[in-house]
Amino acid sequence: MEHLSVLYDESIQGLDIKPEGLYVDCTFGRGGHSRGILAKLGEKGRLLAFDRDLAAIQSDLAINMTKDSRFRLHHGCFSQLAGVIEQCGETQQVDGVLMDLGVSSPQLDDAQRGFSFMRDGPLDMRMDDSQGRSAAEWLMQVSEPALVKVLFEYGEERFARRIAGAVIERRAQSPLQTTRDLAMLIEAVVPRREKHKHPATRSFQAIRIEINNELEEIKQGLQQSLSILKPGGRLVVISFHSLEDRIVKRFIKKESGRKFNPGKLPIREVDIEQGGLRKIGKAVKAGKNELARNPRARSAILRIAERIES
Repeated sequence: MEHLSVLYDESIQGLDIKPEGLYVDCTFGRGGHSRGILAKLGEKGRLLAFDRDLAAIQSDLAINMTKDSRFRLHHGCFSQLAGVIEQCGETQQVDGVLMDLGVSSPQLDDAQRGFSFMRDGPLDMRMDDSQGRSAAEWLMQVSEPALVKVLFEYGEERFARRIAGAVIERRAQSPLQTTRDLAMLIEAVVPRREKHKHPATRSFQAIRIEINNELEEIKQGLQQSLSILKPGGRLVVISFHSLEDRIVKRFIKKESGRKFNPGKLPIREVDIEQGGLRKIGKAVKAGKNELARNPRARSAILRIAERIES
């Protein structure tokens, strides 16, 4: 089955690709967006892609793409963005940065990765399963108040206390080891269902975000993108839930305004330091045709900003 990159046309168009430019794809995944960028580049164009998932880095697709001299693939988080760019000697020379946030389709579809409550497998959830604690290990060690906090803040789960209490009670008897174990426990204690949403949806999202430190990664990646983009360079970000989009929206708004409000001080407008970004257009969502082909695009939101002289 062909992989469908979410908001593909809109993101490639939003980057406003220059044939000889340097671009960064922060989330390689199955390479859909990367292939689209490369197709727009000339012989002197370059693309650097990141992925924290070793399976993506070692895929046949990735290996074949690295045969293209214009393309480099880095195993690591996009919070390492500025450091890697500096090692390449390209600081403040980047023409575009693309971030496709959240969990990837390959990770969701592989039961052994433990991301989906729809497929029974080990309760892992690590985007980079070569390091860090799995979700099962974390759930065996986390305190009840800390678990409540994660479920409420990262999953916006109204029944966070009920679920956390059930997890603590269950692990005293036997550890939660599979996605089915956790999904069934949550389903049993949540008293009311949201329409068209499994009771475990919010909890799985929350635990995944905690395990992978996702929100802090986004904040660092956005800030670092500002430091490497050249004037006129584009930042294009696709998010999939309100927590991600809120961070992106606030970042663009903050960096698009004046650094301070002079009030009644006798300061000329031209002398007030401005932020480093300019918002481009409105937030974009998938259209009817894309939603018919790819239902996973229904929650995607794309935002675009352009680097300006600050």
